[in-house]
Amino acid sequence: MDTALNSHPASETQSARPAAVINWLMSVAALVFAMVVVGGITRLTESGLSITEWKPITGTLPPLSEAAWLAEFDKYKQIPEYTEINGPAGMTMAEFKFIYFWEWVHRLLGRVIGLAFALPLAWFWLKQAIPVGYKPRLLALLALGGLQGTIGWWMVSSGLSARTDVSHYRLAVHLLTAFIILGGLVWTALDLKALVKNPAAKPAKITVFTASVFAILFVQMLFGAWVAGLNAGYVSNTWPLMNDRLYPDGVDTAKGVLFALVNDPYLTHFVHRWWAWVAVFALILLSRRVKKAGARSASIAIHSTFGVQIILGVATVMTGVNIVLAVSHQAVGALLVASTVWGAHILGREKA
Repeated sequence: MDTALNSHPASETQSARPAAVINWLMSVAALVFAMVVVGGITRLTESGLSITEWKPITGTLPPLSEAAWLAEFDKYKQIPEYTEINGPAGMTMAEFKFIYFWEWVHRLLGRVIGLAFALPLAWFWLKQAIPVGYKPRLLALLALGGLQGTIGWWMVSSGLSARTDVSHYRLAVHLLTAFIILGGLVWTALDLKALVKNPAAKPAKITVFTASVFAILFVQMLFGAWVAGLNAGYVSNTWPLMNDRLYPDGVDTAKGVLFALVNDPYLTHFVHRWWAWVAVFALILLSRRVKKAGARSASIAIHSTFGVQIILGVATVMTGVNIVLAVSHQAVGALLVASTVWGAHILGREKA
């Protein structure tokens, strides 16, 4: 898709500023990482349904008066999460403000990311600072970021009428889209870093091997999202056995195995904890190839992130989903995505 920078007119090549664009992209990637962390806190504190309307502009400000807070609380009182769970439990205004705060921060950070990407993109575009061939990719990332906001509301809306929580399918789409955006930002920054070193460098390619690693990791992340959405982390607090059994007792296959595979908390939890070792095997192979390619730092990053991720996953289960450990598990998952992209990019450079 992209062509060598030095094959274009001098006026274009001289104005391009890949180093500045790299710094911008990595800054946005850091914001996306923060968004993943805040999203984890929002989910684990059951805060996601506290704001029942989607107001991209006017929703930037939280309620600023007692009357405004009462109005927001009244809206929340209309949804099943309140009428069936928090209302009978005696939720107070202070408790409502706590969950509202996390959802508001989550949405505000989404707006910040949108501006942090769109405004510099426009500036770099006007200044002709974007290297030739990268505009379509940056526009695609912008569009994906905008779509992510829509996906977020699509997810929230699933819990406002007939459910007491959001659809775990939609939650998975929301989380995985965040990981895809993060990966796209890092990959593009790495392509531009290669361009700084060599103006004739071409974008890295995704090989059959790295595509396979991505696919295996995608499955693990997908089941992780389903485990989160189904609260499946609570069905067992023992490891490696689940309640003293290798295969958990309690899996409901009345609607078929495939239905259970994506809906039953026991089965999704079982798959997530054991598919992790398939992912570990694939990541070990990736890191070995990356090390042979001379990129020891990337190899260490891959090993470190999947190692810490396994430890945090086990600890989260054995503590009955301690919130700090669970949020850390999601945060390191994002770092694992970034390190895997780094390793895959190194191998893809050899094929470029």
